[in-house]
Amino acid sequence: MKVSARNVFKGTVSNIQDGAVNAEVVLELAGGEQLVAVVTMASVKSLGLAVGKQAVALIKAPWVMLMTDSSGFRLSARNCLEGTVTRVSDGAVNSEVVVTLPGGTEVYSIVTREAVAELGLAAGVSATAVIKASHIILAVPA
Repeated sequence: MKVSARNVFKGTVSNIQDGAVNAEVVLELAGGEQLVAVVTMASVKSLGLAVGKQAVALIKAPWVMLMTDSSGFRLSARNCLEGTVTRVSDGAVNSEVVVTLPGGTEVYSIVTREAVAELGLAAGVSATAVIKASHIILAVPA
């Protein structure tokens, strides 16, 4: 599968919470991290999602927000993944920031160069990748 999303995470469905229209699907990644995705019940059915089934989470890098001091804050975003900045690549306006999670998973984010400066993002800095559950697209092997 070739996709333009920078973040492609393989994992195993560990929980599904059905709702009237949507479901929350928890995907456990190889490093032990968990992602919560909100998808329609129709998608759960058409993808055949079930606990124990393999799935892939797709997340475009611009959908990943970054925080450097998350202590004292609770967010409505379901996915707050703490890690360490390992790379910052500057472009003319935006920068690509890579946050490596404790289990080794790399999360890519695209933020403005101004945000990089304001947050002090550089290799070795602790950062939290924030991803809304509705910004995760799930896929399964055919």
